[in-house]
Amino acid sequence: MTGSILIVDDDPVQRRLVEAALTKFGHTPIVTDGGEAGLDVLDGPNARDVSVVILDLVMPGLDGIGVLKAMRERAINIPVIVQTAQGGIETVVSAMRHGAFDFVVKPASPDRLQTAISNALKVEAVEDEMKRASRRRGGGHLTFKDMITRSPAMDRVIRLGQKAAASTIPILIEGESGVGKELVARAIQGSGDRRSKPFVTVNCGAIPDNLVESILFGHEKGSFTGATEKHTGKFVEANSGTLFLDEIGDLPLDVQVKLLRAVQEGEVDPVGGRSTVKVDIRLISATHRNLLQQVKDGKFREDLFYRLNVYPIFVPPLRDRRDDIPYLVRYFMEKVAPADPRRRLAGISASALAMLQAYDWPGNIRQLENAVFRASVLAEGDVLTEEEFPQIRAQVEGTVNLRAEPASAVAETVAEEIRQDDVADTMEAALFDGEAPARPQPRFGTLRALDERGNVRALADVELEMIKLAIDHYNGQMSEVARRLGIGRSTLYRKLKEYGIDPEAGRVDRLAS
Repeated sequence: MTGSILIVDDDPVQRRLVEAALTKFGHTPIVTDGGEAGLDVLDGPNARDVSVVILDLVMPGLDGIGVLKAMRERAINIPVIVQTAQGGIETVVSAMRHGAFDFVVKPASPDRLQTAISNALKVEAVEDEMKRASRRRGGGHLTFKDMITRSPAMDRVIRLGQKAAASTIPILIEGESGVGKELVARAIQGSGDRRSKPFVTVNCGAIPDNLVESILFGHEKGSFTGATEKHTGKFVEANSGTLFLDEIGDLPLDVQVKLLRAVQEGEVDPVGGRSTVKVDIRLISATHRNLLQQVKDGKFREDLFYRLNVYPIFVPPLRDRRDDIPYLVRYFMEKVAPADPRRRLAGISASALAMLQAYDWPGNIRQLENAVFRASVLAEGDVLTEEEFPQIRAQVEGTVNLRAEPASAVAETVAEEIRQDDVADTMEAALFDGEAPARPQPRFGTLRALDERGNVRALADVELEMIKLAIDHYNGQMSEVARRLGIGRSTLYRKLKEYGIDPEAGRVDRLAS
């Protein structure tokens, strides 16, 4: 039985229309007249009963985007269907970037609304099954060998992380939201001496200011209104293990003082406590903010910054590691399979993959995972196409060839690895059983350095083979081919002419043996 559906809309007529449609289809609506009232429900005791939110974007006071931001900050992971009379692409993009599941334009037909709700419930059901399966398999140790990457920028992250794992110095992981900062932190913990000890995570940006100190350092019973029981705090929970403070740039200044002492002295002061508590922790912090700029602006203590920034690691955004996208897509597709055993996706089309690689991913890997997860659950066929990514297609259409043949080298590789390698299952086993499989190797092709007699091949022969490989790999997209080869487009077209390659078709007219 599905839960209730929360309607957040300031227009009384629209509220009644949506409420009537939901009741007709057998849903239980909860009606609120604005953003603040909607958030009150999501923060209240009945929040667990809400399965879907139908959210108006244009409202006085706290608008729809504000509600989406607040939900993300508070880690409220309920699918949101946004609706508005302003149906421009920029509105769609803004809503989707802030975590909306689907988008309908007012006045939405009851059938369109029901389709959006059904899709949201279907995705939520599969996601819940994935979480239950993860809990059944128990916890394990994540290491750097489990990270899916072919990027030189990420190789540097891995090297730094491996060195950091061998020490106990404080680490500051920097990078945009969604790049995988917690994944790096877990790999550091799983590769060091504290791998079997607790790993405690705190999202500093999701804690109300008046509770930060209590959650971090603990409190005694009766130390403040509502403190009916003693609470040990995250520092004590992480004792002998690793404490990961995510979004540390959001900590209030008064709490930063106590955090500095905890880092310096290895002891914490519970709220209302009469004595300090000694702790032995490995501290890893993370932020998407520019902490140095916050220091200059007086929002972050300079002495704490230098205590935390002993060993900085910067995780690059996904747009700077586009070569990782095919492997990440394959892994995310495979994660869905155990939760939906009725069918197994055979792969992804070359045009869809090219489209995903062309997109800038402002939400980084988290956004890519959500997009692939949604597409995998809702796909009608056994191959993902660009039709399964409508919002992304709307943003990149015209920049890539969406009519590319589906049997490209990239698409075939992804589909083949999904069918044959079961790499994602192996990685899941590694995550929960502690095994450490080698990272899968790409199969896009290699170049021979020596000829049949063992002599080094001529540069012209190697260059021709490289150009042919690049054209095939990037589906004849000459701008991308030139960029990847590190040459200008005019130089590329000149070489194509020299080697007998048709620039228009992107095909080889005269194949050299």
